[in-house]
Amino acid sequence: MTKLNNVKPHRLHNEGTPTLIVGGVVLLAYIVLGYWLLADFCLPLYVGVLTVLLIVYGIIVNFFRCPIRIFSGETENVVVAPADGRVVVIEEVEENEYFHDRRLMISVFMSVTNVHANWFPVEGQVKLVRHHNGNFHKAWLPKASVENERSTVVIETPSGHDVLVRQVAGAVARRIVTYAVEDQPCCIDNHLGFIKFGSRVDVYLPIDSEVHVELGQASTGNETVLAHLKPKHP
Repeated sequence: MTKLNNVKPHRLHNEGTPTLIVGGVVLLAYIVLGYWLLADFCLPLYVGVLTVLLIVYGIIVNFFRCPIRIFSGETENVVVAPADGRVVVIEEVEENEYFHDRRLMISVFMSVTNVHANWFPVEGQVKLVRHHNGNFHKAWLPKASVENERSTVVIETPSGHDVLVRQVAGAVARRIVTYAVEDQPCCIDNHLGFIKFGSRVDVYLPIDSEVHVELGQASTGNETVLAHLKPKHP
């Protein structure tokens, strides 16, 4: 599998359409009505408010950008970053929702300036999709993985490994969207879901997985290789 070209075109994610339309209407209404009501007697106020609205709308547009990416290279036993952001956790933990044993957890934290589309980290078959209501602690806290609003997806790879991906809402995030469907195949390059406004994605791997990232390293969704799964022998 190869990239289309060296250019990375950006488009806006469908999840942002309602927000961008409403924001655009509000912005346009202020441009017209605000000019009519304010421009004659207080032009600096009109310009100041308009500047703030334009900046806010620009931030929202930037948040919902959705780069088109195609992973370059072999995908067998490869685990790619499910999101843009920064690697904040690489450690062995007890995973008690599905595996009930020790797993290697790699977590990517997304700030509000990052792309918030999520990609499948491995290829295979979706075995489980489960959503949990919860709190909205700061996403980088350890308890966020088990106490916050979250969505869990388990994927069985062609080589027989089970990989768990968990979308976790943060202190600002208030909506997790998951596109994964149980018993359907999934591929690297496909979107797993979307999280609105600040959050993290955890990936739980077999303990013996070979890690290729470091704490604090920036990650690019569907491009950065997090780890390799060790082949299973007959």
